Amino acid sequence: MFWTLELASSLDDAPWPATKDELIDYANRSGAPGDVIENLKELEDDGEIYETIEDIWPDYPTKEDFFFNEEEY
Repeated sequence: MFWTLELASSLDDAPWPATKDELIDYANRSGAPGDVIENLKELEDDGEIYETIEDIWPDYPTKEDFFFNEEEY
């Protein structure tokens, strides 16, 4: 399973919190790339509820990762 920003952005408007099946259904209905659906299918199916993309991809970059210090310029 691999994630990129482009793939993860397909789930930006997903109905969080959601189960694995709900996310797969959303990805299918929204026309997400096949890699997104394959990645979601590889998640363990233990009935877990995913609150955000960070629950699926712990290394998902946040706004803090792209911090731009305006005071320096």
